[in-house]
Amino acid sequence: MSTVCVFGSSSEAIDRRYLDAAYSLGAAICRRGEGMIFGAGKYGIMGAAARGYISEGGVPTGVSPYFFRERNVLLEECNLVFTDSMRERKAYMEDNSDAFVICAGGIGTFEEFFEVLTLKQLGRHKKPIVIYNLLGCYDGLIELMENAIRGKFLSEDTRSLYSVVETEEEVFEIIDGYTAVEYDKYGGR
Repeated sequence: MSTVCVFGSSSEAIDRRYLDAAYSLGAAICRRGEGMIFGAGKYGIMGAAARGYISEGGVPTGVSPYFFRERNVLLEECNLVFTDSMRERKAYMEDNSDAFVICAGGIGTFEEFFEVLTLKQLGRHKKPIVIYNLLGCYDGLIELMENAIRGKFLSEDTRSLYSVVETEEEVFEIIDGYTAVEYDKYGGR
């Protein structure tokens, strides 16, 4: 069984369409017979995706640093894994996932995306990274990446390290059809 890691916002103040889409995504992951790993939060996209997964009879794995236990922000209806730090949390999620879906989010989600992207660029993994650009939430990020490519801060083939989609169906098309790319950041330098 493969495991999909879902990164996303912990905010409840976001447009309801993001929460509904995350719930649907989590449910679909479970129906497909795949495992799901997430940041253990009970709110926002994290919580919605996990509740969707649970609604189909699954038990997702939530990963959290110990310090979040005191804040009453963790979803208890999952297999909770505790780490000592945010760095260990990300490492656990990276090591135990076969694909990454980047849902709408803030600083934490951006950081998670750039971490898995950097690791892929450096050849530390060859897993699919899917940016779920629902409602254009990542248009600015995509433009940032394109600007860095135009400025030669990133190579043109950096685009091969991630996929950008707008629908749940496309998320799974990318995961199902994924072929690992060979990428050499240093390209014979």
